[in-house]
Amino acid sequence: MNNELLKGLVEQINLEMQSAYIYLGMSTYLNEADLPGFSQWMMAQAHEEMEHAMRIYKFLQERGEHIELFAFEQVSVNYDGVLEVFEESLKHEKFVTAAIDKLMNIAYDVRDFSAMGMLQWFVDEQVEEEDNFNGAIAQIKLAGGKGSPMLMLDRGFGKRQG
Repeated sequence: MNNELLKGLVEQINLEMQSAYIYLGMSTYLNEADLPGFSQWMMAQAHEEMEHAMRIYKFLQERGEHIELFAFEQVSVNYDGVLEVFEESLKHEKFVTAAIDKLMNIAYDVRDFSAMGMLQWFVDEQVEEEDNFNGAIAQIKLAGGKGSPMLMLDRGFGKRQG
């Protein structure tokens, strides 16, 4: 495998795991804010990000590549409300999308078609991720961020399974 692509994929494993850690921190904040549904939603998101990391990890293992793992950065568990949590999440997902797009460009440039096939799943997944966060932000804004509408939203978000 091309060294630049391999390095990028290993870094993406770390980014996906870091994403899980970020969402776990957000879940902690939401749980402590007595919003168990939103907390559950973020916990499911964290689980999904770990699955993403494992998808790349398995791909590299199947190709016989050496994989190095890196430490995670400390994440925040302090936010100024549910809206900020979801806006920060969307911002982070856009960062992840840019990283996936960069990897796809490298795979294309070096004509690594199996990597391109694997990465196409991530390209499609990122469209879904950003759409989910955009939808959540719209609902939170409509609910006004407090009171009965937020409690109803919290219950609805808690139905997500991870």
